[in-house]
Amino acid sequence: MKEVSNPHDAIFKAILSRRDAAQSFLATYLPPALTAVLDVQSAELEKDSFVDEELRASYSDLVYSVNLKDGRSLCVYVLFEHKSEPEPLVAFHLIRYMVRLWEDSLKQGKRIRPIIPLVVYHGSASWSPAKRFHDLLDVPDELKPFVPDYRYILTDFSHMPDEEIGGNTLVRVFSVVLKYTFREDISEKLVLITMTLRELMSWQDGMSLVATFLRYLAMSGARISREELRKAVKKALPKEGERIMSSIAQEWFEEGRQQGMLRGIEQGVQRGIEQGVQRGIEQGVLEGLHKSIALGLELKFAADGLRLLPEIRKIADRDVLEAIYEGIKTVNSTADLRRIYKRRRRG
Repeated sequence: MKEVSNPHDAIFKAILSRRDAAQSFLATYLPPALTAVLDVQSAELEKDSFVDEELRASYSDLVYSVNLKDGRSLCVYVLFEHKSEPEPLVAFHLIRYMVRLWEDSLKQGKRIRPIIPLVVYHGSASWSPAKRFHDLLDVPDELKPFVPDYRYILTDFSHMPDEEIGGNTLVRVFSVVLKYTFREDISEKLVLITMTLRELMSWQDGMSLVATFLRYLAMSGARISREELRKAVKKALPKEGERIMSSIAQEWFEEGRQQGMLRGIEQGVQRGIEQGVQRGIEQGVLEGLHKSIALGLELKFAADGLRLLPEIRKIADRDVLEAIYEGIKTVNSTADLRRIYKRRRRG
């Protein structure tokens, strides 16, 4: 499987690459006519990649094989595809993916199998793209027999009533989180979301799953602040919430530091052509530290921490900035942090 950097694709793959979640998802959201003939409990994730580099930029490469209930050896592929905004040509892009799957079967000496494309959508805009391939072409009826055709199944969480959300605990959490990610009323639904997350804590890997969803909510562009999320989690999970959020905050902090350093060094090296490479790199390191500190202040102290930024941005001493960065991990107040850099600057 390819590495996924987009937070929406990442949560999609993290959950639906689990066999138990995929089986429950199919049993819940496939049309009854299909669950009547498919043995969804036989669903197995296909480990190989079926797409080239061009398609990998758009597809999460998540394919399950599912047997028929009548015992025939025929195997049906279920192709999951995720979208967070409408894509007008999704029917065209999917058929390209389907051809890749059929080509792979033929290379292995197998018969080509039916493929059920399943698009999971949770964007804020209404889904309007054509659901049938024929609908993409403006041709008279006389020519349609000469044009391939298929349709995909759309699972639209954006407009799905809460009472229609189903599946096992993990699939219900997944569905609720996707439904409200881009909605204006997500702040009002935070209690519902975090209380649903609490149901996962009884699972063997519940802590890890909850952290996965919280990372997604914080990084997905949802209309909630990290402070709102922190408070909701602590309320729903009074025992575990603080520990989970502290762990996630530390990950964000370290990730931000690394990204800030890399961006700063890259910019510094570019400037180094004119200023001298070493001087440019040093300037890049300072910029990276400033970016990392800003992220750390926001994560740990929210608005109170950001009020320190005007003072800290004036600091150009690498040792002092390193001390501030390390101090954010240990101090309990912005006053304690200010004392660190005031003391270091006097020294």
